[in-house]
Amino acid sequence: MALAYEELTPMQKVAIALVSFGTEVSALVLKTLSESDVEKITVEIANLGDVPPKVEEKIIEECYQIFMARHYISQGGVDFAREILEKAVGGKKAQDILKRLESSFRTSGFNLLKNIDSKQLVGFMQNEHPQTIALILSQLAPHQAAGVLSELPSELQTEVALRVATMEKISPEILKDIESTLERHFDTTSVGDLSVSGGAKTMAEILNLTESTAEKNILQSIEADDSDLAAEIKNMMFVFDDITLLDDRSIQRLLKEVETKDLSVALKAASEEVRSKIYSNVSERVAIMIKEEMEFMGPMRLSDVEAAQQRIVEGVRRLEEEGQVVISGRGGKEDVIV
Repeated sequence: MALAYEELTPMQKVAIALVSFGTEVSALVLKTLSESDVEKITVEIANLGDVPPKVEEKIIEECYQIFMARHYISQGGVDFAREILEKAVGGKKAQDILKRLESSFRTSGFNLLKNIDSKQLVGFMQNEHPQTIALILSQLAPHQAAGVLSELPSELQTEVALRVATMEKISPEILKDIESTLERHFDTTSVGDLSVSGGAKTMAEILNLTESTAEKNILQSIEADDSDLAAEIKNMMFVFDDITLLDDRSIQRLLKEVETKDLSVALKAASEEVRSKIYSNVSERVAIMIKEEMEFMGPMRLSDVEAAQQRIVEGVRRLEEEGQVVISGRGGKEDVIV
């Protein structure tokens, strides 16, 4: 049976890429990996079924984009890489590529935490200063940081969340001190590169995956302390391209709230994925009407398009708060509207 790209695991993608690169290149890559990883990849290569040429091409393209992203980062840092990638492949694709590389931005001491249970991490951190906890959370993957934040006492949740959201660049010396503490506590001696810091975006990514009650309490507390910061975090928690995360029923509910003109303007700069999601949830007549209106409008200022998109995003947030739409993956729960 032929393999579908969407169903491939990361390890299967590695196996297909290595087979595509040929034996000489693959041998050089495998030399840099641990024995356990080599064993896993070898098993995947042995079990590979038929790989359609289009799937192989897509994986090679993905590898190339990641290699180039690493090159851009080494040239001018993450912001430089993001700017170049956004021009080359678009904002959403650039974000996806950089997310795959985010573990490369973390120090090894923080990397140690990726396989540790959230409750164990809470036990380790709960007596630490909120700023230290915030710094550690800012270095974790969002899903893991969300798990830790949910386990903290409610009064500490807000304090830590506020510090993550207002965190700026951290000095290498402080990172090394905390890294050394983590390495001693979790019994390892590995060394790595310096890491990135927190900020509103990091806090938004964590809250996107935090249990909904904790998320609401944290945002309300931050809003009471700094309404501008709370608004900034909310703006980053759901963007227009995230409409693809809505299920069909939620899309249909949203469209009842959205003016056709706003929708037509918003779709002017939307990805093909977002457009397809919208068109598949309206009648053929309405879809034709939206497309005709988009053509009739002609060129538009990006600021006007973004304003229309923002109005739709605000509608999504409002409907989610009212429990009328479902954003898949929020809070790690399988929410159902009844």
